[in-house]
Amino acid sequence: MRVRVPLGSRSVVGIALAVEPAPPERTLRPISTILDDAPLLDAHQLALGRWLAQYYHAPLGEALRLFLPPEARKQALSTQVRRSALALTESGKALLRDLQANPDLPALKRAPAQRAALQAFAEGPQLRQALLARGHQSAILKTLLTRGWLEACDAPGTINGGSGSALTLNPAQSEAVTAITAALNRFQPFLLQGITGSGKTEVYLRAMEAALAQGGQILMLVPEIGLTPQTAARLRARLPVPVHSLHSGLAAGRRNEGWEAGRHGQPVVLLGTRSTLFAPLPGLSLIIVDEEHDDSYKQQEGVRYSARDVAIKRAALQGCPVVLGSATPSLESLENARRGRYQRLRLRERAGEARPPALAFVDLRRHGLEDGFAAPTLEALAHTLDRGAQALVFLNRRGYAPALRCHACGWLADCDRCDARMTVHRDPARLRCHHCERSQTIPHNCPHCGERSPMPVGQGTQKAETVLQRTFPQAPLLRLDRDVVRSAARLQEALAAIAETPGALLLGTQMLAKGHHFPRVELVVVVDGDSGLFSADFRAPERLAQLLIQVAGRAGREQAPGKVLIQTHDPEHPLLQAIVQEGYEAFAEGALAEREALGLPPFAPLVLLRAEAQRWPEVETFLQDAKAALLEAPGAKAQQTLGPVRAPMARRSGLYRGQLLLQGTTRAELHRNLASALPVIDTLPSARRVRWHCDVDPSDTY
Repeated sequence: MRVRVPLGSRSVVGIALAVEPAPPERTLRPISTILDDAPLLDAHQLALGRWLAQYYHAPLGEALRLFLPPEARKQALSTQVRRSALALTESGKALLRDLQANPDLPALKRAPAQRAALQAFAEGPQLRQALLARGHQSAILKTLLTRGWLEACDAPGTINGGSGSALTLNPAQSEAVTAITAALNRFQPFLLQGITGSGKTEVYLRAMEAALAQGGQILMLVPEIGLTPQTAARLRARLPVPVHSLHSGLAAGRRNEGWEAGRHGQPVVLLGTRSTLFAPLPGLSLIIVDEEHDDSYKQQEGVRYSARDVAIKRAALQGCPVVLGSATPSLESLENARRGRYQRLRLRERAGEARPPALAFVDLRRHGLEDGFAAPTLEALAHTLDRGAQALVFLNRRGYAPALRCHACGWLADCDRCDARMTVHRDPARLRCHHCERSQTIPHNCPHCGERSPMPVGQGTQKAETVLQRTFPQAPLLRLDRDVVRSAARLQEALAAIAETPGALLLGTQMLAKGHHFPRVELVVVVDGDSGLFSADFRAPERLAQLLIQVAGRAGREQAPGKVLIQTHDPEHPLLQAIVQEGYEAFAEGALAEREALGLPPFAPLVLLRAEAQRWPEVETFLQDAKAALLEAPGAKAQQTLGPVRAPMARRSGLYRGQLLLQGTTRAELHRNLASALPVIDTLPSARRVRWHCDVDPSDTY
């Protein structure tokens, strides 16, 4: 239960795990208030919280805080659950009988929307969300409630099938559904590997229907908030139980409603980003992690957990299957499938009549660039737009230009708080750092030599928008990046505009590449196919391959064939050749062999010890002291401790950054050494002069 306790001069909310006699030699301050009438966390949640704290070497209190909505960490939590269905009252039933007997009855003749909504209850109680999905307006339902013809009630107890129509499954989809539903009452991880457009969502829906038919609860994770509305709409159209979105972009009341919805074991679907993983679901019978490869599933502050890995642990604790879905699975998941830890289900063909797009290079060594675009690229865009089809231009770099340079002396506009260039933006015209958000005016004269020659260098989405508008003035152009789309609501408006605008030219960053269905897109252009080829991070090739395959998958998702053009200066690069000629699996096989030879994940565990401070000597001293403690831990010979070194971005937001890399031979031995050394490191005098953390299974080395 949660309790309010005095801590220094403050009063804070904590979690009481047990009641024990106070040690006689210590004086403890009493609990101020008990906030809950019953335990707020069940046995499964407590077990998962203890595992989180142990595996990620985090304080138990920090791990358990993840299981509480933000409001519950500060104050009393309302346990009032909004009733999720509506039913006719006796007067409503009488009115509906009269209308069915005499359709020309004058009642509600001037309110056809109210009459239509009332007739929707001919078959019994209806879910609010299902009514809204079928087009009945919330204001109309409120009017019927006010007039006493409807009343709120709990969700119907039986499963009658959703209102949306199911698609016909192909043999591979049927095989996947059969395998998942056969495992509904036991723990079994599945890797659902299906090419883009192969119908993974339909497999999810069929498995969900089977789980709900047994009275179970379902948890589905998506990598980003922007993907929740379209996914929720598809689930609500098919599933006859409440579907609650749960993520940080919702108001407090909506978050609490979703959190409470599953707490009492009734059939429900919770959909959201990584934090949804910790919601109470005592009757959990299926977990789905869509786009399981996505970096967004890794928490980058506090308890640095991987939602994909925690989902697997939660499924094991609650004895249910977990489905990891992706067109481009992570190398870790592929290796687990190869070792037999996951059951691999493959969807090799696109659903319906759609076919995979054809990929081709535009060799920039042979074709000159005109404001970032080669002539063959512009010709392909023109032909696509002339046919009335849509084209998508992918450039994973927002702003107008990535740098500002003086062509007289070579000066570059650097951020004075980060080891990074300032990005040139237009509308408004500013220099901005994308790491610390520092902003300043664009100088007319070079601060170094005084010449009036600072010029933008390179291309971002804002400049590409200017070029494309000038080149294709008749085509509607829709740009999607974080400068334009700042909220989930704005993203939905943009996606609706894409669906309603034939012949549109779409331009954007990876926001466009993740999970969206654009049936009219026939051509995808990757402006800079070389980005990520020469990164210092060992995961960069994997991320580039995944991103290219994902964005290519937006093309040709209906009957019309799709085409993908990749602009590159290095078309012979092995990574690009593997993707275009042989596909993602061929790349993954080569990448796994390389990782195994180098002793990198998934063949060896990694841990990063990161530190930052206002002066580099303080960071270096702490990391040297921490390294000494790690080398003195039992079993230290079973691991390599590399460093300390400066981080690839050595200074960010005014702080100097450094790190130690721990490379183990076995995961168990590495964790034992950390458990022994970290309490010692925490007491080091040098630890008080830095901010530091331990990142288990880091997603990057920056």
